[in-house]
Amino acid sequence: MRTHSVRRVMRTSVCLLSAALGVAACSETSNDSPKTEEKSQKSAEEAKKPPAASKNHAETPTAENDGRFAAPADVAAPGEGAEKTASGLAYAVLSKGKGKLKPGAQDTVTVHYTGWTTDGKMFDSSMKRGRPASFPLNGVIAGWTEGLQLMSVGDKFRFWIPEELAYQGRPGRPAGMLVFDVELLEVAKAPETPEDVAAPPKTATKTKSGLAYRVLEEGTGKEHPTATSKVTVHYSGWTTDGKMFDSSRQRGQPATFPLNRVIKGWTEGLQLMTEGARYRFWIPGDLAYGNQPGRPNGMLVFDVELLSIAAPPEKTPSK
Repeated sequence: MRTHSVRRVMRTSVCLLSAALGVAACSETSNDSPKTEEKSQKSAEEAKKPPAASKNHAETPTAENDGRFAAPADVAAPGEGAEKTASGLAYAVLSKGKGKLKPGAQDTVTVHYTGWTTDGKMFDSSMKRGRPASFPLNGVIAGWTEGLQLMSVGDKFRFWIPEELAYQGRPGRPAGMLVFDVELLEVAKAPETPEDVAAPPKTATKTKSGLAYRVLEEGTGKEHPTATSKVTVHYSGWTTDGKMFDSSRQRGQPATFPLNRVIKGWTEGLQLMTEGARYRFWIPGDLAYGNQPGRPNGMLVFDVELLSIAAPPEKTPSK
């Protein structure tokens, strides 16, 4: 009875020690060798000792012990040699890349980054997640929008972003100055703003509803979509001051939707097109979003390429 109890202690102790070292889980054995009790006593004693990483079983990397996530020595304040912009943003060049392309405020960037508060606590990291992040530069905090425009592809910078250029005390967000290490991996340039974005030119055609359009490229298809057709398109949209607010091209993925589920200007305008055509539309506010909160207001300008029109579903024969 005593021998079986000791064996159970041995197995439990070894498993605990193995787990602490990151070793694979142990399995039970039925081998009753004469040395079992002696080994079990030693194992029980060893299990009481603090586990130490061995050469064969390295400590599992975590945010605390992985050097990639360790807070910089100058996390509390901009280090010596850091530069400061007129806005208060401070930065240091950690390494220069080989690229020459710099992003603009409306471009989409792909980056790896890690962020800390000034007491050294990491609050976010694409490196820890194991995948880079992509986003339009005009959709993030002001310090990122400004700072990343200083970088070229391949550069690694450290930014000290004051609170007024960060989250500005928003609940649930890290407060105070934030520190980011950023590597710029890719830049996807935003579509160019049309020269005639402010108003329809005299060469534009206008419909009775007030919708104006220009044919940028004729289509190769013969069929036009109907108001209930499902279409697939690439598009970019601007307000009349030239600010782009949406673009499937920038996302790298076309959009598919029924034409009776979008703004009136789209429902009307896309029925003028055939597959392969590219049109520019000036859509007055009453045919766009009107004054809906959170939506772009006033006249909107869209460049649209009609990629395909889905075939209507087959009607089931009635019995």
